[in-house]
Amino acid sequence: MQNRRRFIQQMASATAFASLGGLSLASCSQPISKKITVLHSNDVHSQIDPLPNNHSRYPGLGGFARRASVIEQVRKQNPNTILLDAGDIFQGTPYFNYYGGEIEFKLMSKLDYDLATIGNHDFDNGIDGFLSQLPNATFDFVSANYDFTNTVLNDLVKPYKVLIRDGIRIGVFGLGVELEGLVNKNLYKETGYLDPIEIAQDMSRILKEEEHCDLIICLSHIGYDYKRNPNRVSDLHLAKKTKDIDLIIGGHTHTLLPEPTIVDNALGEKVLVNQCGMGGVYIGQIDFYFDSTGGKTFEGKSIEV
Repeated sequence: MQNRRRFIQQMASATAFASLGGLSLASCSQPISKKITVLHSNDVHSQIDPLPNNHSRYPGLGGFARRASVIEQVRKQNPNTILLDAGDIFQGTPYFNYYGGEIEFKLMSKLDYDLATIGNHDFDNGIDGFLSQLPNATFDFVSANYDFTNTVLNDLVKPYKVLIRDGIRIGVFGLGVELEGLVNKNLYKETGYLDPIEIAQDMSRILKEEEHCDLIICLSHIGYDYKRNPNRVSDLHLAKKTKDIDLIIGGHTHTLLPEPTIVDNALGEKVLVNQCGMGGVYIGQIDFYFDSTGGKTFEGKSIEV
């Protein structure tokens, strides 16, 4: 266990360098004109305080206060930073049992999150319970494959949003895991589930061709990979079957990646997949560099909190 923990900590400080769309590596001499930083969390599960010192996997790590310090430091280095969460904000500590999500949304608002998607545990107080906490969130929620037409969340959760930093158009859309068999029907009510692969293809087309986005991000809560069930849709499966997505930020499976996984998409172009464990013990950082010719490269890592 100690060797594994030491390996993870060492790897978490490593940085990945690669290119997107077959362009040059970050280490080459293309002139860098703009830099966009993406910070992200997932599956925080109401972990407001650091984990206890006797925790079996992440002793003493995490906590909103420490995360705030990391985010503040990164923003000082690059003001062109966006902050995203891949769902399962709720459930896991007495804070949620007592306050029903109020503390989580208020603290995320203090940290100035830009967007989040909805995880299965975010329905644990029902769709009405989720709605009741939305006034505490200054950030928006995106989900493209949950159809909220016949629910109280209709028109409150959008399929995507375009963020603009230093003239760079960043399209972010959300995907959620299938709720049937995972969440009690009484909790999510008439929420419809749409095929994430088909929806991702539609979203990436809209963001690329209609919204003219320079960077396309999928904020996913469908899971990184399912080796025992390779036909089940996952982030890796999604990356291979689609095009025009630059980055998939994942959740649901609590997968800790020391650096982004690089996958060839349907056109053979590079797409990044990243996820940062659970409980807010790590935060992901992906830096995208846009050169004067329109090309983009990246470097990515997971930061221990």
